[in-house]
Amino acid sequence: MSGTLSVVATPIGNLEDITLRALRVLREAQVIAAEDTRRTAKLLSHYGIQTPMLSFHSHNARARTPQLLSRLAAGAHVALVTDAGTPGISDPGVELVEACRHHGISVDPLPGASASLTAAVGSGFPLNPLTFCGFPPLKGRARHAWLSSLAASTGTTVFFEAPHRIEATLRDLALFLGNRTICVARELTKTHQEFKVGAANDPSILSITRKGEFSIVVAPPEPADTSLVDRPDAEIVSVFLSFDQPLASGGRRGVAALVAKQLGLSVNRVYQAIERTKI
Repeated sequence: MSGTLSVVATPIGNLEDITLRALRVLREAQVIAAEDTRRTAKLLSHYGIQTPMLSFHSHNARARTPQLLSRLAAGAHVALVTDAGTPGISDPGVELVEACRHHGISVDPLPGASASLTAAVGSGFPLNPLTFCGFPPLKGRARHAWLSSLAASTGTTVFFEAPHRIEATLRDLALFLGNRTICVARELTKTHQEFKVGAANDPSILSITRKGEFSIVVAPPEPADTSLVDRPDAEIVSVFLSFDQPLASGGRRGVAALVAKQLGLSVNRVYQAIERTKI
């Protein structure tokens, strides 16, 4: 009889945020597959758990998965954990769960801490619907398309960002979202937890400390103001082309922001016109 893969959510900061069931499972498992054995060792030491660990992260998942499947097929109980939070949410784990399902091995997910849900609840925004988007693309067309899709969304969206990229992302959000409300959550459940709520283009949003783990929540757009008149694509493009782009601050992106300000439109509306006319 095959064993069981327990997918165990662990604290995202405060070590008290772990369930009694999770502690029992971590004690009972034959092995713990951990994204970072050093970080997990601190959690295990805190609760006096001596279960052996095996590293399982994005760089060795392909090699480790068959090894863990072999143990599970032989009847072992394996607990899967990540650095923090719920495995599989922008962390390793999905591939192992998928492999277990494919081979008929039992998978038992344990609910628990999640940075995305903690940030969303703390934002105070309506959460139905709620979309989670992981990390944004780093650059190029993929990033532009991702930001455009975010601006076009009608529900609440939450995503993660790394500390060394948070400033660039907040500046991009200011361009694409304008005065749409966002919540920037930092170091959730930790000593220096911080929530900053305001318009995406509010300069004070950029003052948030650039250290720690970040979750960003984007509120739904406000109901459309019917007193505002849209502009035809041809007019938007004409104004866009009237700027001396090499001299405009921020290049093409900066020009789009200037056009949006001049015409009273969102940057995303300017980009839509540009894309439709293929200039």
